[in-house]
Amino acid sequence: MKRSPLHLVLVVVGLLAALTLPWVVYPPIAMDIACWALFGVALDVLLGYAGLLSFGHAAFWGSSAYVTGLVAIELGMPFPVAALAGAVFAMLLALPFGLLSVRSSGIYFAMVTLAFAQMVFFVVNQWRGLTGGENGLQGVPRNFFGVAVVESDAFYFYYAALPMILLGIWIAWRVVHSPFGRVLVATRDNPARARALGYDVERYRVMAFVISAGLAGLAGGLFALSHGFVSLQEVAWQTSGKVVLITVLGGIATLWGSIIGAAIIVLMEDALASSGFDGIGIITGSVFIIVVLLFRRGVWGTLVDFVARRRGHKVVEEPIGAADGEEVSL
Repeated sequence: MKRSPLHLVLVVVGLLAALTLPWVVYPPIAMDIACWALFGVALDVLLGYAGLLSFGHAAFWGSSAYVTGLVAIELGMPFPVAALAGAVFAMLLALPFGLLSVRSSGIYFAMVTLAFAQMVFFVVNQWRGLTGGENGLQGVPRNFFGVAVVESDAFYFYYAALPMILLGIWIAWRVVHSPFGRVLVATRDNPARARALGYDVERYRVMAFVISAGLAGLAGGLFALSHGFVSLQEVAWQTSGKVVLITVLGGIATLWGSIIGAAIIVLMEDALASSGFDGIGIITGSVFIIVVLLFRRGVWGTLVDFVARRRGHKVVEEPIGAADGEEVSL
């Protein structure tokens, strides 16, 4: 697909923002934004481009965090290897979940994924000898080939982990802008027609599910390494709800929207927590309601819609592919 200079400008601005973020906010907060951004992008691959709302992605984020922590603690592997091991485990876990889940759609798919995630939560909580149960995993090291400054300083760890975050986002971008991604969008918009043309809708959805889980797992592993511990919160249903909030807030089927949504939510939660405010959920929920009511396409989707209309471009009613508003048809 031919790209306009605007897309190149957005990429450059995004990279500059990522590189300067630890200078603007507290480095651990910057790392949280990066991890949640990749998590939101991972969900957007499934929700925005396959049309499947998952309420169980905490299972992949959290299970990868535990595997990453165990690999780092027990084997002493460098953190990139530990994070990749967690991502691979998340993909393996997603395969049977996906094979069973994609047979349903809509609210039924969401409920099935939520049920699977609750199963993972129960296993993690009960397997105390391995996971630590309610205490979680403590003292997860950030071994980086013996480079002490990266292992001990959150500022340098951010820059060491950033290439993996950017790689995950690039993989998501490449997937949705490939022929596979175009077929995936077609299976979302008109699955019956896609089947009539010979596409195996369930197979495409399972592949999207596994890819999404792998990216979510990579984000969860890096999140665990950044904090130095893994808790039950990582596999709780609230984590799945938070990433859905981030994705919808930013704008689905845009990828960029998840990054914007992650920055808004993480910075808002940090500001409210620093001020001593207890009802963080009330504020974030209120913001979500306002955005849904006033900005149907999310923050980034609404901005893209506005720019497209000012430039005289046709904007489709439902965003499907890239943020450039191009419609895909079979």
